[in-house]
Amino acid sequence: MIKFCKKCIMPNTKPDLIFNEEGVCNACTNFENRKKINWDQRKKDFEEIINKYKNNDNWDCIIPVSGGKDSTYQVIKILEYGLNPLCVTSSTCDLSDIGRKNIDNIKKLGVDCIEVSPDPQTRKKLNQIGIKEVGDISWPEHIAIFTIPIIISVKFKIPLIIWGENSQNEYGGPLSSVENNILDRKWLEEFGGLLGLRISDLTDQNLINKNKILLYKYPDKEDLQKNKTTGIFLGHYFPWSGISNSILSQVYGFSSFNKNIETAFVNYENLDNYQTGIHDYFKYIKFGFGRATDIACLYIRREIIDRETAIKIVDKVDGNFPWTYLDKKLDLILKNIDMELNEFISICDNYTNKKLFETDDKGNLIKQINGNLIKKFKIT
Repeated sequence: MIKFCKKCIMPNTKPDLIFNEEGVCNACTNFENRKKINWDQRKKDFEEIINKYKNNDNWDCIIPVSGGKDSTYQVIKILEYGLNPLCVTSSTCDLSDIGRKNIDNIKKLGVDCIEVSPDPQTRKKLNQIGIKEVGDISWPEHIAIFTIPIIISVKFKIPLIIWGENSQNEYGGPLSSVENNILDRKWLEEFGGLLGLRISDLTDQNLINKNKILLYKYPDKEDLQKNKTTGIFLGHYFPWSGISNSILSQVYGFSSFNKNIETAFVNYENLDNYQTGIHDYFKYIKFGFGRATDIACLYIRREIIDRETAIKIVDKVDGNFPWTYLDKKLDLILKNIDMELNEFISICDNYTNKKLFETDDKGNLIKQINGNLIKKFKIT
């Protein structure tokens, strides 16, 4: 039976989410615990770290940037401390127009930038493998955004990498990872979106040539140790809020969308990749919740909306079939990975959790005229 957090509306179908005896999820508990944190001391800890890594002969640190609200905020924050960062962008799978604009905006903030674009033909194969084998079209992107900045760290001898939030703290995850302030290979393999499929699996099965996936491979342990590569979460040292990050970033030129995006009820989230609507939809059909639920829960914890309002929003927005994303039509998004609509729908059906959605007496999914599924559950 699906259960929901008593404070927010996150369901127990979310992997690694933990509920306490009162029925409250650990994402809500983590947020409440932030009130007990000595943020002044955390700030001092951060200052000690960056003073240790300042380098007059090289860049002081690497900031992985997508051009989104959070990475824009990271750059603003680091520049406030007088650091000289090298911003590293791992090009997204199907870059949107507004994504391009926001990446260029970061460059205007006064930083050096490197934009690394993996081979699009290999990326297309990895998109196809990702959606078919693990139900995630964004599988290669979620690897590259973590591996490419670390590769650059080793190649350019820049030890410190400053990431944004620890998603396990913000959205809920294993207790051992909630207070972790370091992103390393172990974190990537457990929480970086690999979904049990690793790049080595593809080479072992001769699906991809080894020399075509160099940008998706984590550097060797010896190289990391020699470089003393260290990745920290900025959100460990300063209170993290995607909402306030968006507001501040817009002051510095970040562009939001011209209306609420299709998988949510805000206009500032996940703007860079046209494939994100597909990624969000697969999360919904697997676990019964999507991007709108994620954002609604963040809003509840920050007392921007109440739980009753969140339920109304999510019932209306979450899980709609992704006919468009950022106004780009689905058939054009699928064309980029050589996939027809019928094949896509078939793959969706194969990954849909039939314990969560209505089926007929033959086990076939029942859909509304617009292709939306019918939930078996209600948020309570």
